[in-house]
Amino acid sequence: MRRVVITGMGPVSNIGIGLPDFTEALRLGKSGTGPIRGFDPTGFPHTLAGEVPDFRPEDLLTRIDPAEWGRSSQFAAAAARLAVADAGVDPADARTAIAVGTTNGELAPLVDMIEEWHTGAPGPPDPRAAAQIPGSRLGLAVAHELGATGETTVLGTACSAGNYALGYVYDLIGMGEADLGVAGGADSVTRFTHAGFHRLGAVAEEACRPFDRDRDGMLTAEGGVALVLEPLEAARERGATIYAEVLGYGMTCDAIHPTAPDADSIARCTRIAHRRSGVRPEQVDYICAHGTGTRTNDVVESTAMRAVFGDSPPPTSSIKSMMGHTMGAASGFGAIASALSIAEGFLPPTINHRALDPEIPGIDPVPNQSRPATVRVAQNNGFAFGGNNAIVLLGSVE
Repeated sequence: MRRVVITGMGPVSNIGIGLPDFTEALRLGKSGTGPIRGFDPTGFPHTLAGEVPDFRPEDLLTRIDPAEWGRSSQFAAAAARLAVADAGVDPADARTAIAVGTTNGELAPLVDMIEEWHTGAPGPPDPRAAAQIPGSRLGLAVAHELGATGETTVLGTACSAGNYALGYVYDLIGMGEADLGVAGGADSVTRFTHAGFHRLGAVAEEACRPFDRDRDGMLTAEGGVALVLEPLEAARERGATIYAEVLGYGMTCDAIHPTAPDADSIARCTRIAHRRSGVRPEQVDYICAHGTGTRTNDVVESTAMRAVFGDSPPPTSSIKSMMGHTMGAASGFGAIASALSIAEGFLPPTINHRALDPEIPGIDPVPNQSRPATVRVAQNNGFAFGGNNAIVLLGSVE
């Protein structure tokens, strides 16, 4: 296996678009959640989400016409454009692999069509909206925007899909099947997604408070994220900025319950990731948690981490406290946060924190304020419905 490093990062998020703004927001513990504006939330008891209010795809995209693509595809392509610009590479000039993770794909145009039908709109559905629905278009939007002609994959493993995409591209580059890769995820806020989590009783009323005694749920959110991966030797040869090395990853699919996570399976996933990365638990300096802020997830995740790391796991913070749950993009944003913890020397905070839940002793959530730290190894957790767990280990490059 060739060593694989991250040389470009492109966040399109509700706390910042582009790496400088995103990095500053993480340091400051900025909140990107607020009242829903993307659809009429009348009738929902909880009406907050993490939308990207200042997203203007026409300002970021250079090849594709935003009008021809759904919002999630726009997010994916814009994030990829930012990432390759940050890396200083042209994917059209290399054997470039693309993998995009998602939970809902392009659900928004489908919901719009259903609403038109439900309200008795005359005539057939808009064929332009229908053409935007296939989830495969997220990856195609990236490929068309970048002029890349290599393998293009969309992975629908829900809330861990960003880590799945990262692991997939890491394998292709490591084994020599590709020389450059763009991995990430994208999703958009829709009425359907908000309603689904509402029916599960998982939506917070005011704020997402991971690991807090008074937490009451998560907030749906949106955005796009992309990371550029390439062989370490090639990155050094061209004098690229190297944020972190992808040391390895682990995956498990327990399929024990449709929605509830399983601590034993998550602990096993962690051990697999450590073994494949050549990392011992005591070498991990920071955990970027899945950290949804639901009562079940936080207890299960903390139990699994304590099973692997002992009674005092490494500092474990959740950027979902700032951004909300960006679904298929979530662990991609976590990968950027983890890489920044290594490259910039700080731990992103868990904001909105009041008091640690006594059910999860030993967890240090980095409450409310970022913290300077030397991070040589960071662990990025991603868990999804159906027990699709994926954990990626990143490390500093000496």
